[in-house]
Amino acid sequence: MSTTEATVVTVRIPTPLRSATDGQSTVEVEGTTVDDALRALVDEYPDLADNLYNEDDELRQFVNVYVDDEDVRFGDGVNTKLESGSEISIVPSIAGG
Repeated sequence: MSTTEATVVTVRIPTPLRSATDGQSTVEVEGTTVDDALRALVDEYPDLADNLYNEDDELRQFVNVYVDDEDVRFGDGVNTKLESGSEISIVPSIAGG
């Protein structure tokens, strides 16, 4: 038995991306930062990679990420630390006109 407890978080999957997660609206992953958690998500569901990351392997500009309703862009970005039980929401920007 491990002496360190894994940081398990819930990632809320937006409707347009659920086809890549077998229709699941939430997925539990491990990660101590937003980047760790999103990478774990993509490891589990590789079809999400192109939707989340650009050709430079950086989070796409139009992908907004929230941790417990706080926009990570106004904090530490993908380096935002997570606690077990945190909830990450992926919110794609919608362009219109």
